[in-house]
Amino acid sequence: MLTSGYRAAVLGHPVDHSLSPVLHETAYRELGLADWSYERHDCEEDGLAPFLTGLDASWRGLSLTMPLKGVALTLAQEVSPTAIRARAANTLIRRVDGGWDADNTDVYGIVAALGPHLPATVERALILGGGATARSAMLALADLGVGQVHAAARRPDAAAAELGPLADDLGVSLTVGPLAQWRAQTAEVAVSTLPPAGGAAAADALGDGDGPAVLLDVVYANWPTPLAQSLMGRHRTVVDGLDMLVQQAARQVELMTGEAPSAMVIEAMSSAARTASGRS
Repeated sequence: MLTSGYRAAVLGHPVDHSLSPVLHETAYRELGLADWSYERHDCEEDGLAPFLTGLDASWRGLSLTMPLKGVALTLAQEVSPTAIRARAANTLIRRVDGGWDADNTDVYGIVAALGPHLPATVERALILGGGATARSAMLALADLGVGQVHAAARRPDAAAAELGPLADDLGVSLTVGPLAQWRAQTAEVAVSTLPPAGGAAAADALGDGDGPAVLLDVVYANWPTPLAQSLMGRHRTVVDGLDMLVQQAARQVELMTGEAPSAMVIEAMSSAARTASGRS
């Protein structure tokens, strides 16, 4: 077990709302890592490089939120294949030589949160949205064995440009269409990467349609979202975005500390996050 004075933190702008300190500190406590601490630092893109330069050897890992997930790729000595494909890194891990390795645990979080709720085989999935988080959703769905994806976005052309090359790289068959017509698409599972306003528009567009059997909504604030609530009313399986957040944080803890959180530790992290966000 690791000992004596290791530090980690979450960086981003804004970052005051982040639940990462609650998640990581709970994991440290449950894992018996008494000498680990976790901080929160407001940092914009042009501040990341000098922040890294100023860190001493006690620093072992950083969680990154917007707007740092892109610039982190340019500051790392090595970048994981997942982060390269996602074009985003939400994690920096300290190297023995003092540099940093970049990784993306958002994809892992989606797989871990969504996977247990899926049928044995999923032929087709929906992604609502077409931006950076949709790339992580595409990677996760490919990891889960999905071969056909339809992306529904407010700007279909932009979504096709963002997701098309990645789909080709993954061997996934991709179609793209307008968000307003997403209810016409048949799929067993959907991942919504939409912000709250977009999710509300998707709920309106669903109308009286049945919707997919399983939905993961990556939004976790003000839960349930209008889209989640709409599908809950149809007795569909809805996966909370907080589950994804907890799972990606658990993976970060493992990468940073070398200790893999057990199911009991992950449950403690989830409970702490729900309490901190006023949901229990």
